[in-house]
Amino acid sequence: MAEEEIHLSAGSGFPPVPDEGVRAELRRWLRIEPPWAVQFRDSSQEFKRLFSELLGTFFLVLVAAGAPTVSAAGAGLIGRSAAVTAPGLMVLAIILFMGTVSGAHLNPVVSIAFAMRKDFPWRRVPGYIVVQVIGAVLAGLFLYGMFGKVGMLGATLPGKGITDLQAFVMEVVLTLGLVSTILGTASKAQNVGTMSAVGVGSYIVLAGLWASPISGASMNPVRSLGPAVALGDYSHLWVYLAGPLIGAVLAVGAAIILRGPGGHDPEARLAARGRLE
Repeated sequence: MAEEEIHLSAGSGFPPVPDEGVRAELRRWLRIEPPWAVQFRDSSQEFKRLFSELLGTFFLVLVAAGAPTVSAAGAGLIGRSAAVTAPGLMVLAIILFMGTVSGAHLNPVVSIAFAMRKDFPWRRVPGYIVVQVIGAVLAGLFLYGMFGKVGMLGATLPGKGITDLQAFVMEVVLTLGLVSTILGTASKAQNVGTMSAVGVGSYIVLAGLWASPISGASMNPVRSLGPAVALGDYSHLWVYLAGPLIGAVLAVGAAIILRGPGGHDPEARLAARGRLE
């Protein structure tokens, strides 16, 4: 610790308050942790977190894939603007109603990105991904049971005249922006509390408005996997598995450039892990 942080400030009678990095190092050395960190390791809460991710992902995929499915089923015309706005609003609502439970990742690449930033433990990533997959598949099967194989069950596919490679590159770029938005609004420097839900939801709508004709603007492997499993059609699935993953890795690299290495920001940890009472 720097000498000036040990000695009393001249004339004040009190030592200067160390910055967050110094306090974090002291907590680590003394094995003193904030209550939420201890609580997060409480395995008795894990079921709540996993169920939260399953339920949230189910609703996200249900809305994202459901809009084109309902429209194709003839239940009522749903325009492209409405179809791409619906999942953004759904994500906003999910973050607000259950973000404090699990962090509301709803997306495997978000879980991976938070883990790469050291704000989420790697040992919990597999569990999150498994329940996200289950939630997405259940949504796809629900739509299949309700309407049959109409409208490709809202599957994300390359647009007319668009190659798989073009769709792949678009998914990389779109996911780079999405995960950058998530990591950025979760950081201490730019944390805006519940308004971060507005930022993330708005980005999803914006990406869909201009890029959905190219790739479907999935940005989420399980969003594409759910309908693909229900259809039994995996012909373009690699685009929507590899593209978002690479985009998320690039977003973590951008976050390192913008804000330095992760793992030392309590606001980011809270955003990634949730805060069960």
